[in-house]
Amino acid sequence: MTAITPEFLGLAFLVVASPGTGVLYTLSEGLTRGARSSLIAAFGCTLGIVPHLLAAITGLAALLHASAVAFATLKYLGVAYLLYMAWMTVRDRSALSVETSAPTRSAGRIIVRGILLNLLNPKLTLFFFAFLPQFVDGGGPGALATMLELSATFMAMTFAVFALYGIFAAAVRRHVLARPAILAGLRYSFAAAFAALGARLALAR
Repeated sequence: MTAITPEFLGLAFLVVASPGTGVLYTLSEGLTRGARSSLIAAFGCTLGIVPHLLAAITGLAALLHASAVAFATLKYLGVAYLLYMAWMTVRDRSALSVETSAPTRSAGRIIVRGILLNLLNPKLTLFFFAFLPQFVDGGGPGALATMLELSATFMAMTFAVFALYGIFAAAVRRHVLARPAILAGLRYSFAAAFAALGARLALAR
């Protein structure tokens, strides 16, 4: 019997669809470089949650919860990376241009950025540590298999939702790029959003 329930799917969808670093990054790639880059970014962000899921499944999240030093170290690495992304977004004026195609960026680089954005967020580990067990019978013999099934479903939903965000951004890309006034606003809006998410992470306890 599957552990995937309507309650799990509904809660997972709310979590995945809520605007965050992954959504922001995927939208940015879709607007600046098109559908292909947005799909690659969605894949990278999905890979970035794997360590958090594994940590929750194996119980390593308890270490982050108990150790203030471990949590703070990972947290401030994440804050630094988000601020770096904000700075690079402001600085990279060529990314949003009125050319037919923006300067190319390797798939590997897009994936690595997506992985780091989610990897350096300790709140994800603690979230999964609290989220997944609610749908698992801890005393049952198939608890591990259930956790893996739920995790795989969550990852599939993450990729699907992020991909839809990116494809939508890519679809309106030409209309956006044809308006120079919007370009500057988008660049600074993305930078401000990355910085705000960094500040929010810095305040996490």
